[in-house]
Amino acid sequence: MTLQAIQYSNGNLAIIDQLQLPHVEKYLTIRTSEEGWHAIKEMRVRGAPAIAIVAALSLASELVTLMASNELSPNAVDTQAFITEKLRYLVSSRPTAVNLGDAAAKLQAIVVESAKLPESTGHNVAAEFIKAAEAMLVKDVEDNKKIGEYGAIWVSRNAIPANDSKATILTHCNTGSLATSGYGTALGVIRALASNNILRHAYCTETRPYNQGSRLTAFELVHDCIPATLITDSMAAALLAKTDTRVNAIIVGADRVAANGDTANKIGTYGLAVLARHHGVKFLVAAPLTTIDLATKTGAEIIIEERPASEVTMIRGICENSNVDSCETPQVQTVCTAAKGINVWNPAFDITPRTLIDGIITEKGVAEKGPDGVFHLEDLFRG
Repeated sequence: MTLQAIQYSNGNLAIIDQLQLPHVEKYLTIRTSEEGWHAIKEMRVRGAPAIAIVAALSLASELVTLMASNELSPNAVDTQAFITEKLRYLVSSRPTAVNLGDAAAKLQAIVVESAKLPESTGHNVAAEFIKAAEAMLVKDVEDNKKIGEYGAIWVSRNAIPANDSKATILTHCNTGSLATSGYGTALGVIRALASNNILRHAYCTETRPYNQGSRLTAFELVHDCIPATLITDSMAAALLAKTDTRVNAIIVGADRVAANGDTANKIGTYGLAVLARHHGVKFLVAAPLTTIDLATKTGAEIIIEERPASEVTMIRGICENSNVDSCETPQVQTVCTAAKGINVWNPAFDITPRTLIDGIITEKGVAEKGPDGVFHLEDLFRG
């Protein structure tokens, strides 16, 4: 059983608090869009697909409560305006991940059409929104499993030498059940390789400065009993150079993929792509179609979010003498690791140019560059 980071049923939403992982598994109840906004902004939930799902379901939960208490306007247009305002507010929580804006636009279109119907009421409009938000949760898991399947097939055919039968994979940041509605994108490919007995070993980076790799990906790999090793970000080059390790592919997720294939992902991704090219290692991006933004032509147009300096200068963890296996809550402390007064630059993402990407794994299959050396991602949206 993979982790269930998002729990939802009949308007009741709870998310695992990722700021407390891997030491404490605690679920937070999200009742309103405001609580959803703060959970996303504070990175209690992160990962482009998960952000979109939590935003949609937080508003769905709020609407369920309003309908139950008869506090929702009976007028369809008024309810449409209310939902529109809330969606605009939720989108402001994280600017780089395109999935959130994409989900908001699709949900907005649904409520607009619902409000146009002559017999429509505020209740009808809200009900249509809730139905659509719940469907997004289900579809995301289905899409992730397809991404895992297509990715595993591609790796087995294109990344593993003829004299071998198993793959060694390096991944970056967290792209598993904690970053999606379940199963994962890049980590979903690793899960699919493992389930098909094609995975020899997985490596995950620590992913400084926020440590999503060591806190979250390592947590998921241990949870699923997948053979894996944690490395710091600065060890990646040395790992790829080891002939006895033979890393076959680097697989990462994405927060936004531009129309030409340029990809925004967790800071450090670009460096891994450069290393992969130098060492002849396949470099793959795993992402659902909702992450592909055809309106953004190149990576140069993507807004890069900058995070607080404290994420670089401070680190959070349990005390050395804490017993994590006891019933008591481990003692967690935040300590300073940098000289006071130092300037900090902390971009959350970087852009990997399409020229360094061998394939983009989606629920429709793996997109590769054509003979012209260009990704034609628009073809994925046809049919």
